[in-house]
Amino acid sequence: MRTPPAAVALRQARLHLLEHGDCPPGGLDERVARSWRRSLAAGLLPAGRVPESEHSSGAELLHTMASNHELLAHSRPVMAHLFEQVRHTQGMVILADQRGTLVHTLGHADFLSRAERVALSCGANWHEQQRGTNAIGTALVEASGVEIHGAEHFLERNEFLTCTAVPILSAQAELLGVLDISGDQRSRHPHTLGLVGMASRMIENRLIISTCQRHIRLHVHAQLEGIGSIAEGIVLLSEDGWLVGANRAAMAWLKLSRADLGAVQLQQRLELPLSELLSRHKRRPGQPTQVRQLDGSGLYVLVQHTLPTCVTVLPQPVASALPVRDALLSLDTGDLRWRSAADKVRRVLDKPIPVLIQGESGVGKELFARASHDSGPRKNKAFVAINCAAVPENLIEAELFGYTPGAFTGARREGSVGRLREAQGGTLFLDEIGDMPLGLQARLLRVLQERQVTPLGGGQPVAVDFALICASHHKLREEAAAGRFRNDLYYRINGLTVLLPPLRERTDFVMLTERLLADLNSGRRVTVAPDVLARFCQHNWPGNLRQYANALRTACAMLGAHEDCISWDHLPDDLLEDLQHTLHVPDGVAAGPVPAVPGSPARAQNGAASTTESGNVTLLHNLQALSRQAIHQALDASSGNVSLAARRLGISRQTLYRKLAEAGAGIRA
Repeated sequence: MRTPPAAVALRQARLHLLEHGDCPPGGLDERVARSWRRSLAAGLLPAGRVPESEHSSGAELLHTMASNHELLAHSRPVMAHLFEQVRHTQGMVILADQRGTLVHTLGHADFLSRAERVALSCGANWHEQQRGTNAIGTALVEASGVEIHGAEHFLERNEFLTCTAVPILSAQAELLGVLDISGDQRSRHPHTLGLVGMASRMIENRLIISTCQRHIRLHVHAQLEGIGSIAEGIVLLSEDGWLVGANRAAMAWLKLSRADLGAVQLQQRLELPLSELLSRHKRRPGQPTQVRQLDGSGLYVLVQHTLPTCVTVLPQPVASALPVRDALLSLDTGDLRWRSAADKVRRVLDKPIPVLIQGESGVGKELFARASHDSGPRKNKAFVAINCAAVPENLIEAELFGYTPGAFTGARREGSVGRLREAQGGTLFLDEIGDMPLGLQARLLRVLQERQVTPLGGGQPVAVDFALICASHHKLREEAAAGRFRNDLYYRINGLTVLLPPLRERTDFVMLTERLLADLNSGRRVTVAPDVLARFCQHNWPGNLRQYANALRTACAMLGAHEDCISWDHLPDDLLEDLQHTLHVPDGVAAGPVPAVPGSPARAQNGAASTTESGNVTLLHNLQALSRQAIHQALDASSGNVSLAARRLGISRQTLYRKLAEAGAGIRA
């Protein structure tokens, strides 16, 4: 197979660079030429290899992910959507932080093995100084979107790749990270840069809206229909009208530079003063208004201003600022998707709106349902749970609706009121409702419509009043479309649907682990060795929280009388075997090798060394130390702003204050 002329020209240009210290004039993209010169200056050689030290350890990557919590939380859903658009190319979607460390990847199985050979996996660093010219590293340095194709890569081992990367910026135009699509060079597509650019803008807009709620926010566009679209500009204002942040579109609309942020007032860009904008917003909230810029061009502006500005960082938590403590809050360990589901449910707990909880088996649907009940106005009444998949089909009707004495063979002499009537005044939770027989679904629908129950065997209908929460691991909309679930019942129970994330997609894994261990070991502090925790983060956990909690329970039972840290030796053999086969999941936390299963030759030869190594890691890096270090880094990066540090860590401000108090003088806000 002949080498394409472009590749030959690039290799000749690279040889010229090595011989003369500079790229030949013409024929080479100027950004690529600059990157090649930087790569050579960093001491890299095209045929050289990257040292293994450029890959983060499991503990280091946990720190990196904690400090990039907001970026990860808002990037994951966008990356999943982006991957669906390019799935046919058999490539991968990658997120790197501002230092070039890969923190999240989604990849096609057929491409992953090749990608891993060049370290396109979480924990690897792809800054230019380590990997030479590549889309991620070069986008970081150039602070703009770039495409690096084939032999444009400085290292020859990466020439099989085609990569497209676009930076992700904060509202203050600070570099947060890079979004990238990488694939085989034969799959290059001319629209990839535009696709990655749009995805990057989506992430930036989500971050601005989520993390900057204390500011007055203006959504701007030259066309009315552009408000609310991905192309809209978003401007952040202080209460006195200073422009303190903006996305890229707003910077373009208002002709702003990074130096203008914090130094320019709104009246220096718009003819309409802020006071009039706020007055119009008060009169017609949610309605855009047309304004003119000082240069005469028109803009439509939508004001979002619902929360008061708070700029004071308090040294102590204020009691009046504490959120209302409820059962849902006690389960909240920081995952934004879980928290969003809880916030939505709170809004309907005092309304006659049924709740449908969707999610994989083991994600904690019943726990979430019970906490929802305990957080609402019916918390002092009964919470009645029935698993529709666990009750035999011939008994579920009697279980739900009750029966009169002698209604059927085997019935109790005194009859039964049924679970529906037991829930009177409280909450009925129907778990795995997707497994309810079709015939019974029709009868349940009638009860929900008429709010009356007629027991088996006859008798007078009895009025019932209960809140309804249903759950299923089946996608009930698809089940209804396929005729396996009644459409009319689906729309009756689907008042509010919330989706609980699987464990492998949760961003609060470390905090969740701490809570589970606290629940399992009342009065005793137990931690997990960082290398073990890193591999736990990487594992798929097909059984989700149920499986993980059981694994931790077993590991805790294996601890000796004077042990308080779970290491490899405390894990059951089947879990060790599963962890050995963990290669890649979307959350992708890198970790070291898992010790061999006891009894295998590798275990027999290396058992003592593994135990010693694990012990050393435990002594040096227990979770408490990791937590303190993460807090140090978050506070430093936030210049002491506790609220901002808490957002970066993915915890509440009150939780951060508590951890500061526990650490004492070791950490200062």
